[in-house]
Amino acid sequence: MPEKFIDKLLTRGDETSPRVFINILKSSIMEKSESIDILNELVVINNDRIEGYETASEITEEMELKNLFTELAQTSHKCKRELMEEILKLDGSCAQGTKTTGKFFRAWMDVKAALVGRNRKIVLESCEYGEQKALEAYKEAIREAQEIFTTEQQTIISAQYASIKSDFERVKSKNRTLEAV
Repeated sequence: MPEKFIDKLLTRGDETSPRVFINILKSSIMEKSESIDILNELVVINNDRIEGYETASEITEEMELKNLFTELAQTSHKCKRELMEEILKLDGSCAQGTKTTGKFFRAWMDVKAALVGRNRKIVLESCEYGEQKALEAYKEAIREAQEIFTTEQQTIISAQYASIKSDFERVKSKNRTLEAV
């Protein structure tokens, strides 16, 4: 963020009155705050993914799926660490916990499993839905942050989006393979 602030100040030329300086400083602080908020939203999404895959792993009795869900949770642990590093670089505080919708969704997974048994298809469909929601959140973050994220932050978020999209494709593929059988 400081480099953006300095760039803005230097491009002002002789307009460096105190009022211009204060306005640029306010803008820079607001961008920093917005960046922290967006990064924290993604931390919460990854917390939801981690807990969702832990729930899915508990529901299923199949070792193949347990291993898959462990790998997918590891993706989110990695993403979360990277996001938290960026938040700390901005002197922000990292979000804790999950979204209420994520908690509701995990409870719904438990209820479905109890009602219809530990059905592989239902567990995979639930995971596929969760991945779609995570991808939507990342798309929104990328759209919102185009103007305020540093190049490094944009690269990190884009790489995380690609990882989660790959995870989504793995879950979808497992689900489609099951449908073909």
